Amino acid sequence: MLWVNVILVALAVALWVPVCVLCIECLAALLPSRRIRGASVSVSDSARRPSVAVVIPAHNEESVLAQTLASLLPQLTGSDRVVVVADNCSDDTLRIARSFKVTAMERNDPDRLGKGFALDFAVQYLKSAPVDVVVMIDADCLVHEGAIRALVDQAHVTGRPAQASYLMERPAQFHPKVCVSALAFLVKNLVRPRGLFRLGLPCMLTGSGMAFPWSVIAPVKLASGNIVEDMQLGLDLALRGDAPLFCGQAVITGRLPRENKIAYGQRTRWEHGHLQTILSQSPRMFRAGLRHRSVQAIAMAMELSVPPLALLMLMLIGVCGVAAIAAWLGASWLPSHLLLSGIAAVGICLLAAWARFGRGIVPLSALAAAPLYIAWKVPMYFAFLFRRQTEWNHTARRPRLESAAGPAMVYQSFLDGFVSELSPAANRGDFSVRPSVPLMQDAAARDGSLTGSRTVEQPADLDAR
Repeated sequence: MLWVNVILVALAVALWVPVCVLCIECLAALLPSRRIRGASVSVSDSARRPSVAVVIPAHNEESVLAQTLASLLPQLTGSDRVVVVADNCSDDTLRIARSFKVTAMERNDPDRLGKGFALDFAVQYLKSAPVDVVVMIDADCLVHEGAIRALVDQAHVTGRPAQASYLMERPAQFHPKVCVSALAFLVKNLVRPRGLFRLGLPCMLTGSGMAFPWSVIAPVKLASGNIVEDMQLGLDLALRGDAPLFCGQAVITGRLPRENKIAYGQRTRWEHGHLQTILSQSPRMFRAGLRHRSVQAIAMAMELSVPPLALLMLMLIGVCGVAAIAAWLGASWLPSHLLLSGIAAVGICLLAAWARFGRGIVPLSALAAAPLYIAWKVPMYFAFLFRRQTEWNHTARRPRLESAAGPAMVYQSFLDGFVSELSPAANRGDFSVRPSVPLMQDAAARDGSLTGSRTVEQPADLDAR
């Protein structure tokens, strides 16, 4: 039984690594806002305001593009630019973009499919007249009030990429599994990045609501068919010393597909890409971090080590079951105790995250659907072993049912009390829950983000650049 004990203890310790990372991030997210000494910079609405270009890659997005532009354009000034790339479209995406009087470009190259190619097409176009900051928004997202300004200010002041809080609204038709999925998305794209920001560490790029200083994005090769191009981009930038920073003041929302088949396909692409990136990039990031003594690279490697939450729980429960059987047959109970404590730690941290940030998305009763959500994802993890998805595919859209008046209507139906990150300059010391957009805007105005100047929280540089 000696070797059985050694193997099971090694597995338990290995699984405790992502458990520890996840718990530290979730607990750090509960900390009050704080100002990092000597890292606050005022940005004003003067002639020095950064020049901005917003890039929107769009592949057959006729059903959602108009509302995305309607939520975006009121936040821009006359000198800002919007570039929509109608990428291999067979619908009216290009016509809709032109109807909004924005720069609309058509790209037709069926042999080079993927969001990365469309982004590269836009950046190459911008090289003829560079801007200070490039913001990237997906064509199916709603841009909440003040998001563009917060992203641009932070990216311009820090000289590093800024990642908005990119979340998913809950569909009007309640389904417990969909609510649990929205909660998992919130933990990944809000709670954990917020915790990293509290610790002064960089975060992953999450695909939409990303802002880049021109000097950072211009040299990057974006043309790629990678199915998680945003995650790969964030890692590559971290290796260059330009790791992204979370910008919780900026809120971007998308919508989870209502049809089970479409949702499953979207999730499969995300999770297979995530797992492939973990396997291929984690060792690379650790080696680079240790070789160059880069805190940014090591922090990103640790963040990358956390698999999707459903898979993490499956591995903990599965190995715990094997350890319990082995212990019943005469092996040590230590691995079982370690794994049970890991399961409890993850459960407690996720429950704390739900209580602080997710009660507006997932009612307490819907948490009972978490096992069903995990079971729903089991086949996609088996598919990763035997039929891995490696090619980019487009998620089918359905028209939004909400009014096109802007994100305020969607905001109320989204979380019924969404969490809005405000600048720590207000010194309130907590994470405020706002029941509606007007209240959020009032708070932001008090904080200075809708007035002549504002304060940007800038974490101290982790490495010499």
